[in-house]
Amino acid sequence: MVIIALAAGVLSAAPTRPERPNIVLVLADDLGWGDLSCFGDPGIPTPNLDRLAAEGLRFRQFYVNSPVCSPTRVAILTGQYPQRWRITSYLAARAENSARGMADWLDPSAPSLARMFQAAGYATGHFGKWHLGGQRDVGDAPLITAYGIDESLTNFEGLGPRLLGLCTAFDGRPPRRHALGSDRLGRGPVVWYDRSLLTAGYVGGALAFIERAVADQRPFFVQVWPDDPHGPWYPPRDRRGDGSKRALYRGVVETMDEQLGPLFERLRRPDLRERTLLLFCSDNGPEEGAGTAGPFRGTKATLYEGGLRSPLIVWAPGFLPAGATGGWDEESVICTFDLAPSLLRIAGIPTPDGVGFDGTDISDALLGRRRIPRATPLFWRRPPDRNFVDGRTPPALPDLAVREGRWKLLCEYDGSGPELYDVQHDPGETTNLADQHPQRVRQLVEAVLAWHASMPPDAGATWTSAAVRP
Repeated sequence: MVIIALAAGVLSAAPTRPERPNIVLVLADDLGWGDLSCFGDPGIPTPNLDRLAAEGLRFRQFYVNSPVCSPTRVAILTGQYPQRWRITSYLAARAENSARGMADWLDPSAPSLARMFQAAGYATGHFGKWHLGGQRDVGDAPLITAYGIDESLTNFEGLGPRLLGLCTAFDGRPPRRHALGSDRLGRGPVVWYDRSLLTAGYVGGALAFIERAVADQRPFFVQVWPDDPHGPWYPPRDRRGDGSKRALYRGVVETMDEQLGPLFERLRRPDLRERTLLLFCSDNGPEEGAGTAGPFRGTKATLYEGGLRSPLIVWAPGFLPAGATGGWDEESVICTFDLAPSLLRIAGIPTPDGVGFDGTDISDALLGRRRIPRATPLFWRRPPDRNFVDGRTPPALPDLAVREGRWKLLCEYDGSGPELYDVQHDPGETTNLADQHPQRVRQLVEAVLAWHASMPPDAGATWTSAAVRP
């Protein structure tokens, strides 16, 4: 149901745009489209995010560039397809990266949104999951500061200062250390931290950074990327429910919402409220059996809507027209790689010479000024290691996908097995219309195969888990 329809033109007189606005990007990990109570029915109680949505604007058709974490993070930072940088699944150990035809880290020569803000005089900070290099046995990756970040605090999938989780199951056993080898990599101090409090730890780091920027009278660009509600799930004792996967996940989502609250409250104070833009979204769909994708088919790692659609909330009291507050943009089709050119436009920062974005400027949609039906298609390639739902069991998942207008097509690497959906009228992808629209199928197959061929290849067609066994 359309709660509020944004007019094709300006809704109402927009507030005067503040000079050098602050930008805060909060990126949850493995959060489903239908998990928040302000997106789901009924969803999980998330009062802080619900209030953010009531004061901001929600988007129905916000996509990520990949159904797994590392590629989506590449797209946010670079404004480009992650395939350009050979990061097409989560970054892991060297042998597995090589077997999948992937890089071990994001090339520091890649465009970096943070670096562009830094060059414009912004204080830049990253707090939380990085997963763009410095994980497992990859200890020689660039530090996060190499990408235009002044200060960072990360987890086991990045280098530099980091918080590593102590996982307590309240079963009488000592807490389990969750580090996946990060504690042996060096390259920064390590603090062991209660897993259920990690989001609070990153928020605390971000708040201290923001206060220093305010004291220095500098605008700030801050990424708060918790690794909640990604597993393993260790919520506080009173949020464990019956101990099932779904109950533990629910407890982590509720706890994440609570721990993000102090960040939101600080941004609401008068000195920041009117000149700060905050965006909240997820890096991909939910893990099967944990979260929910709401009305959409598929989960994390699949190219169906449930793997690719993310909740997006934009909170910007000094920017949003009154008619947009608390409503929905049902029609703008936005993807994570659109954020870089759009946030630069909002901040009045020119794109550096020689940088070309794959994403487009959709700043007017983010600011609630008009709907932006997408003028260019969106393309996806599945992670090379995710051909089956559970990694083993047929039937195989589609390899490629494209969305153009109301149509979404999925197919194999050679164009066979096409599935065609009218996602405007069938967002759950329940009715394959390929046989009824052969010309549309041919057009979209040609387009997605051409895009696929234009990108550096990975090993998706040949990869098996046996490739990395000792």
